[in-house]
Amino acid sequence: MPYIYEDPKHKNHGFPNMAKSIHSSGKTYEELRLECNRKGIMFEDDDFKANDSSLFYTEKPKIPFVWKRPKEIVKDPEFILGDASRTDVCQGDLGDCWLLAAIASLTLNKKVLQRVVPPDQSFGTSYAGIFHFQFWQHNEWIDVVIDDRLPTFKNRLVFLHSADLNEFWSALMEKAYAKLNGSYEALKGGSTIEAMEDFTGGVSEAYESKNVPNNFFTIMDKALKRGSMLGCSIDTTSSAETEAKTPQGLVKGHAYSITGMDTVNYRGQMIQLIRLRNPWGQVEWNGPWSDNSSEWNSVDPAERIRLSQTSLDDGEFWMKYEDFKRYFDKIEICNLTPDALDDDTKHKWEVRVHQGSWVRGSTAGGCRNFLDTFWTNPQIKLSLKEMDDGQKECTFIAALLQKNRRKLRKIGADMLTIGYAIYPCPGTDSQMTKDFFKFNPSKARSKTYINLREVSQRFKLPPGDYMIVPTTFEPHQEADFCLRVFSETKADINEIEGDINVDIPDPPEPNPPHKETAEERQFRSLFEQIAGNDMEVNPQELQYVLNSVLKRTKNIKFKELSILSCHNIISLMDTGGNGTLGFEDFKIFWDKLKNWISLFMQFDVDNSGTMSSYELRLALKAAGIQLNNTILQLIVLRYADDNYQMEFDDFLNCLIRLENAYKTFKALDKGKTDTISVNRIEFISLAINI
Repeated sequence: MPYIYEDPKHKNHGFPNMAKSIHSSGKTYEELRLECNRKGIMFEDDDFKANDSSLFYTEKPKIPFVWKRPKEIVKDPEFILGDASRTDVCQGDLGDCWLLAAIASLTLNKKVLQRVVPPDQSFGTSYAGIFHFQFWQHNEWIDVVIDDRLPTFKNRLVFLHSADLNEFWSALMEKAYAKLNGSYEALKGGSTIEAMEDFTGGVSEAYESKNVPNNFFTIMDKALKRGSMLGCSIDTTSSAETEAKTPQGLVKGHAYSITGMDTVNYRGQMIQLIRLRNPWGQVEWNGPWSDNSSEWNSVDPAERIRLSQTSLDDGEFWMKYEDFKRYFDKIEICNLTPDALDDDTKHKWEVRVHQGSWVRGSTAGGCRNFLDTFWTNPQIKLSLKEMDDGQKECTFIAALLQKNRRKLRKIGADMLTIGYAIYPCPGTDSQMTKDFFKFNPSKARSKTYINLREVSQRFKLPPGDYMIVPTTFEPHQEADFCLRVFSETKADINEIEGDINVDIPDPPEPNPPHKETAEERQFRSLFEQIAGNDMEVNPQELQYVLNSVLKRTKNIKFKELSILSCHNIISLMDTGGNGTLGFEDFKIFWDKLKNWISLFMQFDVDNSGTMSSYELRLALKAAGIQLNNTILQLIVLRYADDNYQMEFDDFLNCLIRLENAYKTFKALDKGKTDTISVNRIEFISLAINI
């Protein structure tokens, strides 16, 4: 549901006050800790056990890891020594520098850090081997509880650790994040901005150094002063270059955090400097303005103290802004509140969120290259209501996030390639079909389709109604997604689905016997042969009648109507309630059937005897039945095959059950309130009948 980002009562960067507890026990961190204190035991987390399955899923550890609690590693463990700082974040034997760069940036904002790392934790009198951390996930905050058993080798932490060997907050935080994503291995490789968003719930923007705006130094400086989290990296041209050291002391394919921006007087010139940190805790830039460079000798000692310039090999260093743009390729900014980066005026954005899904066969239409299915993607209406102050346009950021892909790596699910397009929205709440996209160009779109967790971009458009179409690049790819729109002024988003509506015309009165058509006389003769004098047929007899007639129908390809279809037909048409179908009811049904055959042929474009499930929405609408995406997805899951195709028998069953459900509901809705009330017996009876 859409929501306003800022809570007017609690100015806490827009964060909610409570996080959702997800432990399988159903208990909160505090309840679990008190229970362990009462029993005098150390907490053991059955949700994330201290074994190999929590470490890796594609390999076994190459060395014998031993899981130990901090008190088994050192005599006097501390959760946090003094204040948490970026020197507490040193990389171990796991390729998660992207995560460590984000944690280092997090330490620069104490208020945000305390949200992610609740400070009421220690190894003191209330210690019970249990800790907790809070992360943002898809528009809600999650409280992740862990025990403090950590993987070690020769009594040293294997993964993330602090420079102080008896400090453990950062190692425990890495474990909690690994649990959130399924394993430690799931943390290999990623984008710093992904972790930044999980630590803040903020909105991200990515820049390429070759194309940054002229005032980008100011933009970054303002972002840091507002508490935003910044990261950067150097591109690689092959996997062999990953974490390769350059002659300048920089590391390719490695995530750095940006920890400071400043300007110094150097021989009468004002020089723009930027401070970076390598999460390894070592390996630094060796060019101009590096720790031991001669440039610092010409800077006032008081300035050097103000900038905390030291010659320690701690992974942190200054460099000239021009050199930064020359050697680094990508810069990522995660805005906490979030604020406008290219506007001197600070103000809160309004945030609207839509949760959706791409479902194979119904709403997984792929990008615009696949026009036949593109229109079936979810369509999100964006209403820009007010112009920016002093402007004629509205500024907004559209951020499309695919959910849980890192967690699903264990079963072979990689990041999908995603993006979106923005179209003018016609004055209707009905979903646009293929012809609309065929003849109407987009007003804006994401820069590129890319296999990142989130694609975000800033736009300026005049006030009005627009339609965002979020998609995967290829059709038939399934995922849940979250679309967030951050706007400077008031805006709304809603999915365009149209109302659920059934408008089936009443059948014509059947002709009396003396006015029957040749076709009806032929049916009467066949009925008499099969049904006998009472002119009633049971499901098996109806199956014989229909298949006998349809086999002679040359304009439709089908295998055979199933006995299930015939049971459903009788359920729909049986006015006598005796489980059989009379000839007069059959004549009425035959008119329906001819119409449905015509519809099926219309959407069986290749005359294969099957219809694409993506066309089902249009076929049902032509039959007088309009559905939303949720019901359509359920129908496709039930009736379409693995190739997203439906045979005529499945199409017929679908139509009969929908019409029967509508007819039954309408009969029970005596007050025409669009609501009915049934007891358990009535519900079971209805479910069996429909």
